[in-house]
Amino acid sequence: MTKRFFTALITFIALSLPATAQDAAGDGLHKQPWFMDSFLEFGDDLKEAAAEGKDLLIIIEQDGCPYCRELHRVNFARTEITDYIQAHYLVVQLDLYGSRGTVDFDGQELEERDLVEKWGAQFTPTTIVFSREKAGAASAKDAEVFRLPGYLKPFHYLTSLEYVTTGEYKNQSFQRFLKAKITDLDAKGIHADVW
Repeated sequence: MTKRFFTALITFIALSLPATAQDAAGDGLHKQPWFMDSFLEFGDDLKEAAAEGKDLLIIIEQDGCPYCRELHRVNFARTEITDYIQAHYLVVQLDLYGSRGTVDFDGQELEERDLVEKWGAQFTPTTIVFSREKAGAASAKDAEVFRLPGYLKPFHYLTSLEYVTTGEYKNQSFQRFLKAKITDLDAKGIHADVW
């Protein structure tokens, strides 16, 4: 078999594979069409989200992260999750090692990687929620209301977003909220796929 045959075969296989949410920009991060095209000025992004009655969701990922891939291929393949996100959040993606310029809530200009370090995110994916009620906050710490460090299975991921949207993060721990949701579903005869 010739080199030309192998090249054609590889090209055919690559074109036949199901499309993933990979980015054409070449940063290796998975993308979703509903991610916000942002100037990465987070005070402004939160104000924009608030003007739409939404919270700001920041997802920090890195190239080659298997759990980031799971987030996109498993969680974001479920319409109940993506519909919920789009109804309640504006979403911005950051690269753990990225060099794009950003402006933090306090006005400090930093590259993505430095901002992520400043925010204390060490795992990918990390999902951080900034509340619309805190638009105008002087710092990320003041605006942040919930953080998911690492990958959560779909049930837990959606429940964590509901935890913030309902405002229950002000009243109880996430674990209590989660347990109450599971108990309520069980009482209705609905099995929650928690694992």
